[in-house]
Amino acid sequence: MTDKNTPFAERLTIEQVEEAHDLAPKFDADGLITVVTTDDKTGDVLMLGYMNRDALIKSIETGEAHYWSRSRQVLWHKGATSGLVQKIVDLRIDDDQDAIWMKVDVSGSGASCHVGYMSCFYRSIPTGNAPTEELKLIYREDSKTFDPKEVYGDAPNPTIV
Repeated sequence: MTDKNTPFAERLTIEQVEEAHDLAPKFDADGLITVVTTDDKTGDVLMLGYMNRDALIKSIETGEAHYWSRSRQVLWHKGATSGLVQKIVDLRIDDDQDAIWMKVDVSGSGASCHVGYMSCFYRSIPTGNAPTEELKLIYREDSKTFDPKEVYGDAPNPTIV
């Protein structure tokens, strides 16, 4: 059963959430659901973000990724400023409907990271040894896909708090 203000079903039973055709997402205490976004062609993880009800509905309606910015407290259409719009190819929800996996095709340079890299996961943390000194991250992408200053100007990064 859905109410008039949302296309989402009320969460009634485990069986309904896990086995039925009802879309009944479970938003956290802040009204958010985690979204893992991957490139449709390569399978690479591009970013991890969050959606509130409005962002999820807007993404479903438009076929383009919308997120909730926790730092700016605004609905955010990915690519509205940069032109790097994420067109949704497949939108999936996990078994207990508390996480989303979105496969996207990114317009423009194919990048999704506001820092200029293709993926927001452009560095690795070394593992396998007990850290004896400060850990240093390992860059996994050799170069940036675009210059953030050309795209966003000199404005301070609004996503870092």
